[in-house]
Amino acid sequence: MGEETVRIKQETNAKRFSIMDPIRYMLREQRIFCLVIGIAIPALLFNVVIPLSPSLQAEQIPDSPHIADSTPIPRRIAYEVHAKGSYNINIGGKIPLGLKPKSQRVLVTGGAGFVGSHLVDRLMARGDSVIVVDNFFTGRKENLFHHLRNPKFELIRHDVVEPLLVEVDQIYHLACPASPILNEIRDHKTNVVGTLNMLGLAKRINARFLLTSTSEVYGDPLEHPQVETYWGNVNPIGVRSCYDEGKRVAETLTMDYHRGLNIEVRIARIFNTYGPRMCLDDGRVVSNFVAQALRKEPMTVYGDGRQTRSFQYVSDLVEGLMRLMEGEYVGPFNLGNPGEFTMLELARVVQDTIDPNAKIEFRPNTEDDPHKRKPDISKAKELLGWKPSVSLREGLPLMVSDFRQRLFGDQKDSTTTIFSYV
Repeated sequence: MGEETVRIKQETNAKRFSIMDPIRYMLREQRIFCLVIGIAIPALLFNVVIPLSPSLQAEQIPDSPHIADSTPIPRRIAYEVHAKGSYNINIGGKIPLGLKPKSQRVLVTGGAGFVGSHLVDRLMARGDSVIVVDNFFTGRKENLFHHLRNPKFELIRHDVVEPLLVEVDQIYHLACPASPILNEIRDHKTNVVGTLNMLGLAKRINARFLLTSTSEVYGDPLEHPQVETYWGNVNPIGVRSCYDEGKRVAETLTMDYHRGLNIEVRIARIFNTYGPRMCLDDGRVVSNFVAQALRKEPMTVYGDGRQTRSFQYVSDLVEGLMRLMEGEYVGPFNLGNPGEFTMLELARVVQDTIDPNAKIEFRPNTEDDPHKRKPDISKAKELLGWKPSVSLREGLPLMVSDFRQRLFGDQKDSTTTIFSYV
């Protein structure tokens, strides 16, 4: 009797936990239909019936100013979410419908200087977030006043010979006194230690690095015009070597980090550049001639005045730097205007622009002053699609207007500077 009771209980338990029981339960009384409805209603509610409000969209999507069609798509492509959208990344680089590229985070060393401040203007206009690092040795805060209230702009007083850690996508390394005569020790430290620090930063944060080198790496050239493959003719112990050799070392360091550590680098060799915001007395020939003519002083020509230089307007240079940074070629690239002028011809252009009666005064030439300087820009034309568009007679009046306002709006005693045709 006891065995029979146990058998009946086992059969009852087997029936109770049959696998078919849950299925039969779900099929009764339209329970599946109710489950589907329960899932569909929330889905419909969040995706169709209640779309995101405009105010909520504005909070979720950060502003990104419109990028002009002519601006190349940055190397680091990240896409913002469209109002309805989904997260998509197009590896091919073409922007999917409804998405737009985020702005870059860019560090500009020496960004308060002449060229640096104009570069910052272009980057800000493009919608990038820009950090400027400058010790104000030759840079001026006034060059950046118009950006100080912009939340995408940050200014840091810092010398690049000291380490720096920030998070950016690109580094434009422009920091260096413009004239090789202004401060020899500072020139060399900035070119060597400063470049090492910025390359180390680029390595740590995986940023693309652009070095602004100079045509001075060619020294007193034995080839004319100068091409990027020319190794130069530089006096390593001359009065200008702190600048010439400093930039050559900076190029060496940049290429070592590129080859040895796979850092993305770009090298630009800048030829004579002029325009608004140049230092009034930095020793460069265009600024000296303009400042002297405006002050009714004789324009000082060193040597016989037959030395030649090529002069590019600052906006042309900035365009070249940005094309180089966004392009796929390391360089070096010559960035300059191949129009060649003797110093006497330049002095006459300044006379025509400012004062036909301005006098010219000849003085003994400076040591190691190059006799000829003219860039071959075939490589930049072919690979970057770049060439200068502003002539000397077009750009010089804009610079004169800026100098006139600064000279006579805030007249100060100028310090004597050893002159060089940089």
